[in-house]
Amino acid sequence: MNNGIKKKIFNLILIASVTALSTNLSYAKKTVKNDETLIAKKEKLIQIVEPDKTKVNKKREIKKLKSNQKTKVKSSKEAEGMYETKFPVINSQVSYADMNGEVTLSDCIKLAITHHPAIMSAISNSEIYKTRIGQAWSNYFPTLNAGMSYSRNDMFMTMAGGNFAKMIVQKYDMYYVPTLSANMLLFDFGKTKSMADTAKRTYESSRYDAETSIENVIYNVKVAYYNMVFAKIQKEVYENTVQDYELQLKQARAYYDIGKKAKIDVTYAEYNLGKAKLNLIKAKNTQELASVQLANAVGIPELAEVILKDSLNTKEYEVNFPDLIQVAESSRPSLLAAKKRMDAAELNIRSAKRAFTPDISAFGSYQHGGRKINADNAYSLGVQIQYSALNLMLLKKQVDEANATYKKYVADYEQERQNVYLDVKSAYINLMNSHDGIGVSKLALQQAKEQQYQAFRRYQVGLGDAIEFKDSENTYLNAQLDYYSTLLQYNINAAEVERVIGAPIKESDKEL
Repeated sequence: MNNGIKKKIFNLILIASVTALSTNLSYAKKTVKNDETLIAKKEKLIQIVEPDKTKVNKKREIKKLKSNQKTKVKSSKEAEGMYETKFPVINSQVSYADMNGEVTLSDCIKLAITHHPAIMSAISNSEIYKTRIGQAWSNYFPTLNAGMSYSRNDMFMTMAGGNFAKMIVQKYDMYYVPTLSANMLLFDFGKTKSMADTAKRTYESSRYDAETSIENVIYNVKVAYYNMVFAKIQKEVYENTVQDYELQLKQARAYYDIGKKAKIDVTYAEYNLGKAKLNLIKAKNTQELASVQLANAVGIPELAEVILKDSLNTKEYEVNFPDLIQVAESSRPSLLAAKKRMDAAELNIRSAKRAFTPDISAFGSYQHGGRKINADNAYSLGVQIQYSALNLMLLKKQVDEANATYKKYVADYEQERQNVYLDVKSAYINLMNSHDGIGVSKLALQQAKEQQYQAFRRYQVGLGDAIEFKDSENTYLNAQLDYYSTLLQYNINAAEVERVIGAPIKESDKEL
């Protein structure tokens, strides 16, 4: 090939390259322009058809609210059922609207166990563990797999023609192959059952944890209710004290006007009356605070214009320490929960040991030949024995971990038993002490009342002085507060006994 021909070939290649480059640049510009036009159209379209986000959000909020309400109702029924299995059934249906006007302790408890967030959370947590039982048994359900493969065969052929080679693409048939397979566990030497039993014990322990939450809420409601009752009584005591000092002040002014008493008696009576009114204001504030605390214990924002129908209990309880311990060992939710956790840990050892055994399962698959002519269908059926990720060292360490976990929960159970004994013993002693204190404070109250009456009569007839009256009035005031404080503590201690044993205690017909 001479230089002239080489030059012509080079020029042709150069022209073709420039032409191709120009064409690509034009196409690129056109593509960019088209893309920009398309983007503008899309933006315009989006502006036209864009939905109202406010309406969408409202719909989502309503849907979410309905879902939460359904969950809350379910949890409420669960809590109510758990409560009624251990405590007296409360038949009244209570809502937020009912917590105005006259309310009983039972009303407050009923509302608390069906609405308090702590109980709803505990019930929902137990439902989580309940689902894991079904998850464990699901190993025996078949596993299905479906798929599809797509194929296209092309053949490239090169043919010589003139000065250039020509590339030819020859297309073959395009076809797809759908496949379906299934696998089902037949026997695993008890591994699935052990996992399901472990999950069941864990779920049962969570149910007892929920019962613990219920009983804690009930205890808090009782304490708040009793404190509000005491705050009401305290306010009434200070109101009576104010009335007594008003009578004394009236009497002192009458004696001063006729010259029978000195001015100091009037001044002293005015001071005592002012101090009594200040104590009354504090008592009213205490009552308002007690109302807020009761609302918080129940699980609602506030209680408006509530009148407590129940008073502090003055009945004796038929209790003795050995019986309380026996009841606690069979009813205390925290102890039963610890026992279930220990049982679950023991079953987990069995599961860990059975991980050494193989799985026996059945399998089957089917493959369709697809669209290709004369393609064959294929299927298979069989039974297989399989070890999954057999690592003897790992399995041994998992068994060791399960044994150590079981030992931990055994120790936790024994510790909980000791805690139960201590809690019951302390609650019983406190209940008995407050019981004995009621008799002493009641006698002191009777004596102080008589002393206050005699001092007031002496002052009325002009034989007593203001200091004697003030001392007797303060003694009577403190005696009233001591008696009702002891009675309050007696009721709280009784509620504590019920909480630590996990069951109600019986009242007698005998008054304190």
